[in-house]
Amino acid sequence: MDYGKLVNVMRRLSLQAGAKIMEIYEADDFDVNLKSDNSPVTAADEAADVLISAGLRDAFPDVMLVTEEQSATHDTTGDTFLIVDPLDGTKEFIHRRGDFTVNIALVENGVPTRGIVYAPAKGRMFYTDASGQSLEESGPFDLNSMGSLMPISVSDADNSALMVVASKSHRDQATDDYISSYSVADMKSAGSSLKFCLVATGEADLYPRLGRTMEWDTAAGHAVLSGAGGAVVRFDDLEPLAYGKKGYANPFFIAYAPSVTLKAT
Repeated sequence: MDYGKLVNVMRRLSLQAGAKIMEIYEADDFDVNLKSDNSPVTAADEAADVLISAGLRDAFPDVMLVTEEQSATHDTTGDTFLIVDPLDGTKEFIHRRGDFTVNIALVENGVPTRGIVYAPAKGRMFYTDASGQSLEESGPFDLNSMGSLMPISVSDADNSALMVVASKSHRDQATDDYISSYSVADMKSAGSSLKFCLVATGEADLYPRLGRTMEWDTAAGHAVLSGAGGAVVRFDDLEPLAYGKKGYANPFFIAYAPSVTLKAT
């Protein structure tokens, strides 16, 4: 894989998809439909999926592509594949809360090694460079030239006063019970894959997810967190979260800075 080319393509497609998403987001109204699993989908999800899929297939025709909006057609995986959630945080988008993201990642041998998370309404972009180091780019964002880049890294956590981030739309009692086993200084709520990025930048130390997610929801954020020195493990046995699973469903997981002393689950 030409990682330099991949980074440039992912960045360009994310910006183009983000612009299309924002056109729809800023319209007076937009239709919301339900998929077969009763999750919502909008014209923004579909338009971004078409744009990103076409761009990735053109640039990397020999690499398998998995996307949320085409998931019904995916029944096999390979050692290497690109995986896309064109609009993660559809509920945040529908309620105009801004915490939605464009996500593109490369998985190699079960591990997300490169990825980009772009939050167009927040004006924040995080990605891994060709070497795998994670960066945050400052806007305004230009299609043809990168802006100011800042390497990001996870916190040196104070286990007596942790910063925790949790889902805005999927918070439940089990999550609260687990969080209560830590000494928490402050809690943040965020939507979509931004939670991984808040841990990657050191704005949070710990992100537990005790709820349903799919690989396309997490791969890009996982790659960004890994490139910033963080980790993502299964909730049940604390083994690394792996990708390429049949059906693409994730178990519960914990994303964290390695300085956090994880509690038994």
